[in-house]
Amino acid sequence: LDGSGPQCLFDDDVDLEQLVNDMNSSMESVYSGVAQADTALLLSNGHMHPTHHHHHHVHTACPGHVQGHRQRLRQSQPMHIQAVRCLQEEHQLRPASLPAIPNPFPELCSLAGSPVLSPMQTSNNHVSGQALMQQMKVWSEDGAGKVVEIPADMTARDVCQLLVYKSHCLDDNAWTLVEHHPILGLERCLEDHELVVQVQASMSSDSKFLFRKNYAKYEFFRNPLNFFPEQMVAWCQESDGSIPQSQLLQNFLNSSSCPEIQGYLYMKEPGRKSWKKLYMFLRRSGLYYSTKGTSKEPRHLQLVSDLEDSNIFTIITGKKLHNAPTDYQFCIKPSKVRSDCKELKMLCAEDEQSRTCWMTAFRLLKYGIVLYQNYNAPQQRKANLLPLSAPVRSVSENSLVAMDFSGRTGRIIDNPVEAQSAAVEEGQTWRKRSQRMNVLGSPSPLHPSSLSTVIHRTQVWFHGRIMREEAHKMIIQQGQVDGLFLLRDSQSNPKAFVLTLCHHQKIKHFQILPCEEDGQVFFSLDDGATKFTDLIHLVEFYQLNRGVLPCKLKHPCTAVAL
Repeated sequence: LDGSGPQCLFDDDVDLEQLVNDMNSSMESVYSGVAQADTALLLSNGHMHPTHHHHHHVHTACPGHVQGHRQRLRQSQPMHIQAVRCLQEEHQLRPASLPAIPNPFPELCSLAGSPVLSPMQTSNNHVSGQALMQQMKVWSEDGAGKVVEIPADMTARDVCQLLVYKSHCLDDNAWTLVEHHPILGLERCLEDHELVVQVQASMSSDSKFLFRKNYAKYEFFRNPLNFFPEQMVAWCQESDGSIPQSQLLQNFLNSSSCPEIQGYLYMKEPGRKSWKKLYMFLRRSGLYYSTKGTSKEPRHLQLVSDLEDSNIFTIITGKKLHNAPTDYQFCIKPSKVRSDCKELKMLCAEDEQSRTCWMTAFRLLKYGIVLYQNYNAPQQRKANLLPLSAPVRSVSENSLVAMDFSGRTGRIIDNPVEAQSAAVEEGQTWRKRSQRMNVLGSPSPLHPSSLSTVIHRTQVWFHGRIMREEAHKMIIQQGQVDGLFLLRDSQSNPKAFVLTLCHHQKIKHFQILPCEEDGQVFFSLDDGATKFTDLIHLVEFYQLNRGVLPCKLKHPCTAVAL
């Protein structure tokens, strides 16, 4: 009623502006030399140029009140100057939502407790965190690419798990990142512990990462004697081949031992297309060749390449391009070299087994026990998760048992082998019964004959109308381990299919022919001796039984779409 409320509001507004003006004038007088640039930036950012009209009005309105604020201002000037300098340093990181006006209250300028500056601190961490993220593009077998953002400390194994999650495919620890150089015609699988950002920094602009399966990545830990022929390993000759299988790998993994791979290799002469056959030795210190026959004397050994700053690659361009004497080429490439062919050490082995031996030994001698830790990590992780993942099925499913009702009374089948065969027989009976029902006219989306010809196209192991050469290439890329297989359409018979299977590092092809019985089409690998209603049934059978094949079907050759 007496106007005191509005008058108080008016005084507060005027005092605040006068306070800022006095702060600016005090800063100019106290820090006229060093802080003059800071003050100019503050005035230009805050747009707080004092007006003479308001200056005069404040002195006449409430001089005692303003004088009290001046006294408090002088006591807090050092703290305020510190805040202004902090704001100037962080000017580039200021969010657009925060004003560029400094806080006029010194007690709020502590970074730890300030409600105004604490959001800026969070934003600063966010920006610095974003700077550690890098983009990488990964390509799949079908030519599709996907861009993912990864931190600088992400390993190749972590990236594979991320891609498995994003692509909704099964993680069976066989997925790998491949460093692919199309111009040089080289590629290699990254080790699980390698940092992807570091590898990407050493690649040229035309190089790229591929996401692919490699079943043979750690196969030498399971069957080491298949990878290291006795005549190629030095200590095997000294001990007449009596070193046990476990000791063979321990010599490679133990840094104090001195294993050595030896044998003939062809090496391409620098700047020429000719190759020279040399006797070579692979040790922890590097790859050497002998200048005098098979002599191991130090004066006869010439260094080809070290292991520490080099990586071993498979050559994918074929032997014609380099005029190679055999198909079993590989290459040692220094890490610092991006696209200079002159620095590459082009080598060629006599056969696939010796090439695999050289390349596997190179990895083992370079990384040692780290490779075994990479191999063991998924198994340890699975063992740690086992107690938590046990109750996956419901109680009713866990209580199910195999039963035999062939006699007068039912009995429980205790023998697991018998239970497995009973399950297979029941599955076959169910398929026949379902097809008989469909023929009799029960509802079915597809005629049984048409269903059996298309149902396999949804499977990861079926690759449609690909050429024999393409099937060979996929098997080689995904590791030539026993049981690696794929199915494809036959090129010679439009109604038939072909099973492509790897056994003992050799690729074999088996034709799957259709046969008709009682008006129904079956598929068979052995001229009708064993018949299957569709290809899924056929693959399931040969995954459990070898039959006429040299080995069981074990690893499906998979191409995932990113």
